Amino acid sequence: MKNKQYRIEKGLLLFTQPRSPYFYGKIRFNKKYITKSFAPITDKQEAIYALYNWKSQLMSQTTSVSEKKIQNLRSDYVEFKEIKNDFQFLDVGRFDPDKLTPDNRKIHFVEIYGDYNEIEAANQAHRCLDCGNPYCEWKCPVHNYIPNWLKLVNEGNILEAVELCHQTNSLPEVCGRVCPQDRLCEGACTLNDGFGAVTIGSIEKYITDKAFEMGWKPNLKSREWTDKKVAIIGAGPAGLSCADVLTRAGIHSHVFDKHEEIGGLLTFGIPEFKLEKKVVKRRRKILEGMGVKFNLGKEIGRDISFEKIYNDYDAIFLGMGTYTSLEGGFQGEDLPNVFKAIDYLIGSNKKLLGINNPEEKYINLKGKDVVVLGGGDTAMDCNRTAIRQGAKSVTCIYRRDEKNMPGSRKEVINAKEEGVKFIFNTQPVDLLGNEKVEAVKTIQTRLTDPDHNDRQIPVPVPNSEKFYNADAVVIAFGFRASPAPWFDNFQITLKGNGLIKTNIDEENYEFQTSNEKIFSGGDMVRGSDLVVTAVWEGREAAKNIIGFLNVHK
Repeated sequence: MKNKQYRIEKGLLLFTQPRSPYFYGKIRFNKKYITKSFAPITDKQEAIYALYNWKSQLMSQTTSVSEKKIQNLRSDYVEFKEIKNDFQFLDVGRFDPDKLTPDNRKIHFVEIYGDYNEIEAANQAHRCLDCGNPYCEWKCPVHNYIPNWLKLVNEGNILEAVELCHQTNSLPEVCGRVCPQDRLCEGACTLNDGFGAVTIGSIEKYITDKAFEMGWKPNLKSREWTDKKVAIIGAGPAGLSCADVLTRAGIHSHVFDKHEEIGGLLTFGIPEFKLEKKVVKRRRKILEGMGVKFNLGKEIGRDISFEKIYNDYDAIFLGMGTYTSLEGGFQGEDLPNVFKAIDYLIGSNKKLLGINNPEEKYINLKGKDVVVLGGGDTAMDCNRTAIRQGAKSVTCIYRRDEKNMPGSRKEVINAKEEGVKFIFNTQPVDLLGNEKVEAVKTIQTRLTDPDHNDRQIPVPVPNSEKFYNADAVVIAFGFRASPAPWFDNFQITLKGNGLIKTNIDEENYEFQTSNEKIFSGGDMVRGSDLVVTAVWEGREAAKNIIGFLNVHK
């Protein structure tokens, strides 16, 4: 067998060796070629993904001397001059960081948005009107001090800005990347009415990334450790935020999670093209440096008994999220090649992370006509993952119109640019096939007038059935509660929908369950929601745990 060589682009090569089915990658870096084995990858498309991911890692971890000189000449390290222009929003329009072209980003799993340099960030930050009653701050679920840290960016004071970010948000670098700012802070920006909202999310990302680059670490000099310790079950955004606040207060925080890495769905649900996992790993180092202890790959109730946790700790926080997929309730959901979104995304992310777990199967949709059912951010993640796997076609079917889609507007735009076809006002009613799924039967819908929640209800249109061919179907209708079997043994009261009930009566602490020693927050209390709302609930629960521990000394 001869070796094969593929030129992916200038300075990027793939090749095979004689008598070996596995791919190797070669990258020109710092004027030299370096080589890496991608074994056991034998699929060319997968090898291309691996090649681009390797390139991204090299670029993020190593900066050559020549590159540093270029950066110095550009703007990032020159002496900063504060911008003073009361009419900046008139003279300078909204400018978003560049993003990769659709053809480029469709073939690899890396973040598609670029970064501001110092001058660009300052120019955009100074567009803020510093409203007397900042709507952006109130619309933000964690109530970030947005105008204040925008002013600090304009002044070039990044370290003070990042400290201010962390006063309200334990994961600002994550929220800057994955929050639907168009529906939250930026959607409420005064300049959104004709001038273009301030690019709050991109500036938040810039602040944290720049501060980490400068070596920022939390200032814990005034912290005094107590003898109290809290177990946090679940290393998702709620659990991490709870651990952050408790540790800053001198309370020992031990975090347990069934997965092999921290982040929960940040790591295993959200694809790399929205949130590269090096960002979460960097946060892990920060938290560990603060004193947080992680116990990973340990499922409570299977690997460790909850009774032991309950007896060993002064308080417990449950932040285990919602991992049970909602079903459509129609015929054919059990056919082969019908997948749940959570299984599809977790399998894909673990494959890219090199984590082999037989319980989580990798689902490859290469060459298939894929239909994704749903209209939220999870559906967009599935659409765009299938594109990157090399699906023949990807069609997204949603029962309402585009205006009523619950997902981020920019994610819908990104999906369209990458080749996803959207079918609106269409509801699936059956999945058809013999040995595997072959088609989706649908019916058209019309929307009623808005109800008391300002939500329009889709109503079927008679005699409007239509069929869409499909080799694979991904059901992305969201997630529901996943109560653990040991809840009953510890008097943890649930609501009718399986979510944990907190704030039982006026004498309780906020986020306290029916068992006074156990607190909970995030999706398993609220239901499947945003990363930023889980961050807020984790932080608020921690504050109440501190109050509880101060009373029960």
